[in-house]
Amino acid sequence: MVVAPEAPAPRRHRRAARAAATATIVIAMLLFADAALTLAWQEPVTALIGKLHQQRLAGELHRLELAGPTPAERRRLAALPDRGARVAFLARSLRGRVAQGGAVGRIRIAAIHTNMVVVNGSGPGALRKGPGFYDGSPFPGEHGTVAIAGHRTTYLAPFRHLDALHAGDAITLSMPYASFTYIVQRTRIVSPRSLWILRRTGYDRLVLSACHPLFSAARRIVVFARLRRR
Repeated sequence: MVVAPEAPAPRRHRRAARAAATATIVIAMLLFADAALTLAWQEPVTALIGKLHQQRLAGELHRLELAGPTPAERRRLAALPDRGARVAFLARSLRGRVAQGGAVGRIRIAAIHTNMVVVNGSGPGALRKGPGFYDGSPFPGEHGTVAIAGHRTTYLAPFRHLDALHAGDAITLSMPYASFTYIVQRTRIVSPRSLWILRRTGYDRLVLSACHPLFSAARRIVVFARLRRR
């Protein structure tokens, strides 16, 4: 049997070098495309993950809406004097029984084309799924300052364009028990330690917060909105 001679070592080295160079170019192009998409829009890999989470959460929220109050909740509701008391009771009940990262409502902000399921909790795991109510924050319908956090460049970047909101813009929170519309008052840039944004005021309000500037966690952008009475 005749055995073909091996390719000379220099030729094998050149082929390996060309393959390595091609792989390097492809990786560089992918990294450049990822960076360009992130700068222009949002990080594409986490956007896909966020989209899958939102699809699952939409079904979860729909089932929650269809289920309505539990039998125990209905008995308690029958004893409450008015709609305000009933809504507040349902808000507290929902906040207490939905796990971290579970769907609890939907936020719509027409001015910046935001329409996403909101989750319970603001930890890293919860915010990978969508905007989330701060831990310990009241839900809409309870008196106080409702607070929601969200990402600006990753996981569908729900709050990327908070800086484009203006006084008078509407923010709607649709919960399984009622819908609430808030009107933007102002936007502020604060430090991450500015816990005063969560204080109660003389009226029911909503704050939306996200890291600022883009691609940095050095500061926070906060939108303040007041509940519109019907």
